Amino acid sequence: MRTFRMGGVHPADKKISKDAAIERLPLPKTVYISMGQHLGAPAEPCVAVGDKVKVGQLIANPTGFVSAPVHSSVSGTVKSIEMVKDLAGKPGKAVVIDVEGDEWMEDIDRSQDIVREIKLEKKEIVDRIKACGVVGLGGATFPTNVKLSPPPTATPTCVIINGAECEPYLTSDYRVMMEMPEQVLIGGTILMKALGVDKCYIGIEENKPEAIKKLKALAPQYKGVEIVTLKKKYPQGGEKQLIDAVIGKKVPSMGLPVDTGAVVQNVGTAFAVYEAVQKNKPLFEGIMTVTGDCLEHQRNFLHRVGTPLSFIMEYSGGVPEKASKLISGGPMMGKAIVNVDAPTLKGTSSILYLTEAQTKRKAESNCIRCGKCVSACPMGLEPYLLNKLGRASRFDELEEHHVYDCIECGCCSFTCPAFIPLLDTIRQSKAAVMKIMKSRPKK
Repeated sequence: MRTFRMGGVHPADKKISKDAAIERLPLPKTVYISMGQHLGAPAEPCVAVGDKVKVGQLIANPTGFVSAPVHSSVSGTVKSIEMVKDLAGKPGKAVVIDVEGDEWMEDIDRSQDIVREIKLEKKEIVDRIKACGVVGLGGATFPTNVKLSPPPTATPTCVIINGAECEPYLTSDYRVMMEMPEQVLIGGTILMKALGVDKCYIGIEENKPEAIKKLKALAPQYKGVEIVTLKKKYPQGGEKQLIDAVIGKKVPSMGLPVDTGAVVQNVGTAFAVYEAVQKNKPLFEGIMTVTGDCLEHQRNFLHRVGTPLSFIMEYSGGVPEKASKLISGGPMMGKAIVNVDAPTLKGTSSILYLTEAQTKRKAESNCIRCGKCVSACPMGLEPYLLNKLGRASRFDELEEHHVYDCIECGCCSFTCPAFIPLLDTIRQSKAAVMKIMKSRPKK
């Protein structure tokens, strides 16, 4: 059983929503579709107030190489184009659409038939993925077509599909593997063809035996696809850690994952690629988990992008009385939800309810030099030192000690017996150092 070689921790996986089949969430009265659905430059609206739109219709064009088009997730009338606050309360441009029925673009194949034959050629596949606005659904929402267009200096040799889902509580990827396994395999085959490689690995952690069994039974039908069982360890789903676990190669500091020959895509992204290429369906829906120990009914929803979180919470039975904090994502790397009226994005993975006991920080004490944070760091950094340098604003030394390599997984804070908020300081220090590095004249 494979895993990455350096660091990592073993938090309780808490997959309490794993048996909750994907439900189609009802349509809200109004959606708020953000132009910042992806990493990179926000899209620019190409519709006007009063326009009638259909499901899957293009409503915003990309504005740069690292950018992605945005499509309507509903049919109705464009009510406004305005600034809408995200889950952190930060405003961004959005197209607001009043929902009227559910009329889809005619060129989208809505049948449930699985399309196995891949008719498009390499460039046509990448162009279709770009046109459909597919982005990475493992957290970073990096435009998928850009990942499939590596620099000339890189030579891809394989695709790795991330089915680890190592964050506690999250189960949307698991449900995709359980309910759409063949589409994921076809998506992997499409990605191989797009990159011109003949090997695709799908890495799944050992705590998902049913998904492993299901995909292993189907994989022999798809040439070059191999299911890899991974040891349960966080952050196995990190791109660099997954590459190390699956093919035993290290991504160099400041290097690209493709420098190892691997191109990593999430299970959800593989499914979105299948729908784009085989069904001509843009990415306007997502699958998310609504969960928490204090929540009576665990759910996995297929939601339309732009649905207010408050609508989902109300449909799920409201906020549990014992809930103290709401998280978008998992408890290790997720972000606190400050604005419950924020709309869902392409990459929205969950609403997680945590109790006061689960979120209350214990009093910080002095570092006891135990080295647990060093042993836990999957990037081989020295978190105790980065914390010390960060608190003293010693940015030159932070750069010398590779603070920019931090993946912000939180393993250091998780293991610290002194309850020092190491990640908080390191994250701020990393942002400051990256800003300094970017400001330097290019050689």
